[in-house]
Amino acid sequence: MDKNQAVAENNKAFQSGVYPDENGHFGPYGGRYVGETLMPALLELEAAYNKYLSDPGFQEEFRALLTHYTGRPTPLFHAKRLSAHLGGAQIYLKREDLTHTGAHKINNTLGQALLAKYMGKKKVIAETGAGQHGVATATVAALFGMECKVFMGTEDVRRQAPNVRRMELLGAEVVPVASGTGTLKDAMNEALRYWVGAVEDTFYIIGSVAGPHPYPVMVREFQKVIGQEARGQILEMAGRLPDMLVACVGGGSNAMGLFFPFAEDESVEMVGVEAAGKGVHTDKHAATLGKGTVGVLHGSKSYVLQDENGQITEAHSVSAGLDYPGVGPEHSMFKDFGRARYESITDTQALDAFKTLCLQEGIIPALESAHAMAQAMIEAKKMGTDKIIVVNLSGRGDKDLGIVDEYLK
Repeated sequence: MDKNQAVAENNKAFQSGVYPDENGHFGPYGGRYVGETLMPALLELEAAYNKYLSDPGFQEEFRALLTHYTGRPTPLFHAKRLSAHLGGAQIYLKREDLTHTGAHKINNTLGQALLAKYMGKKKVIAETGAGQHGVATATVAALFGMECKVFMGTEDVRRQAPNVRRMELLGAEVVPVASGTGTLKDAMNEALRYWVGAVEDTFYIIGSVAGPHPYPVMVREFQKVIGQEARGQILEMAGRLPDMLVACVGGGSNAMGLFFPFAEDESVEMVGVEAAGKGVHTDKHAATLGKGTVGVLHGSKSYVLQDENGQITEAHSVSAGLDYPGVGPEHSMFKDFGRARYESITDTQALDAFKTLCLQEGIIPALESAHAMAQAMIEAKKMGTDKIIVVNLSGRGDKDLGIVDEYLK
């Protein structure tokens, strides 16, 4: 079967809704690679998720919170000055940075915390890298009156000090994790370790489309509101679907949230953007799909950064949110099926895009989003002025100003 036939067959599979299967597999990826201690908690979570996903009361409460608490729908903004500056495709920005707490993370944390409430859980835990998922979790924990612990690598505590303060103000306990490189991978390791001993009364709010089943599909379902809104908005504004979607990929939740509602639209190209750090030819990058190999990390099979002995290697990015050596299993399937293309952007390219968006549109993007912007700028220059690119601006850049100042000195 050639590549075109494979893509056509796989699109039929998307349309028939077969992924994930009943065991949480996206083709050869995903699944549930955890110890026996966590299995009862995951099975309880899966049963609750399946029950409330179609529960009208749950869905009504979730939608009301997205509207009245989060501030949805977020705008789709035509970046006319930037588009003219580049001289190519028209760039539209999906403004997830304008949600309450300033990033797409709030969509998923609201959904999971509401599920925790329906399950009768009184405590939540989370891991965080850039701090946006931690802030969003602390926010919804306060909203629902739950105790909250957020595990965060010591290096990220240093890089994201303003978000640490925000979490503490919201009543969360921030637990520094000094193991490894003190980044997102180590925080998730520690959160999973803690959860093993606290499954009876604690709900673990995972921040991306990663982790053991049912987390990848559950987070995608809570984040797909991004793509659903963008689809309707671009049809209303431009009268047609976009030619290309672009989003950054660490674990991959904002990208999957944008991509999934367009998965059956074969005319819409999807481009995920990983962090190339100091260059993919070095060992200082986080290009998991570009340079990784298939392995198991944090309870799920996917592409990971690992050495020849299967040991997970460290990732690097100027963006704490992309500094992760794994990726959601559905992205691995999209890559293999040819449904999405994955590129990588260096720290320097991301910082250049950060400055360009500030000056051209008066918008300060998160460094994660700046990676997507950098790739969109490359793509736009290769396309005609009648083409359309939608970029997911997944978060705002206030949290990153210290890092940007440090790099631009």
